[in-house]
Parts: sequence; structure tokens; C-alpha cells
Amino acid sequence: QVQLVESGGGSVPAGGSLRLSCAAVGSTDGMRCMAWFRQAPGKEREGVANIGIVGDTLFGDSVEGRFTISRDNARDTVHLQMNNVQPEDTAMYYCAADERRFCWYVGLNQSRYDYWGQGTQVTVSS
Repeated sequence: QVQLVESGGGSVPAGGSLRLSCAAVGSTDGMRCMAWFRQAPGKEREGVANIGIVGDTLFGDSVEGRFTISRDNARDTVHLQMNNVQPEDTAMYYCAADERRFCWYVGLNQSRYDYWGQGTQVTVSS
């Protein structure tokens, strides 16, 4: 049974930084694609970024240039470094992962990810 365990959420003032982490526990083959999504109150869930097993990345338009994503394949862990955060970044952030498919295929299409974390709240104050 694979579980995604997220950490690192919290409150931060606008312009600050925050780092989220997510560990995939219980995977035998490792995750081919790991990603972050977010959902603000009253809005649809949107893709933030993903990263493949060779380090290929994809970012959502709203975060490109401010957020970076990295992973530790040996630990099946993904990190989201959030810089220059703004109030509009306030949301529940979810880790997602797929064991079978590469990031070039799943993209930021949430329906294509097999596993999801419980979410970690990020609140940015103005």
C-alpha cells in the first residue's frame, strides 16, 4: 500500500519562502512522476509542478519563475521550494505520484495520477 506523506505547510508573509516535502512510502519500484497540485477555497484544483525520475520538470503558469521542484530518487521524495509567495498562493497543497507512467505523459492532468497525499495547508498573509 503506497502512501504519500506531506510536510512543510504553514503560514508565511507575502514575499517569503516555504518548502514542502512529500515522501512516497511503500513503493517497490519508485515513482516515475511526482507532482504538486493545489486547491484554494471555491476554486478547482490546479497543477503546480511535476518532476520526472530524470529531473525533467513542468510548471504551472502561475508559479513558474517563483517555485522550484526537486526530488531525491533514493528516498522517493519530492520537494517544492516556494519563493516570493503571494496571497493568491494560499491553498491546500497536495502531493501526487504515479508509479507506471512518465511525466511527459501525465503532465499536470490530475486524473492521471495514481496516488495522492492528504494535503498540507499553505497560508500567505498580505
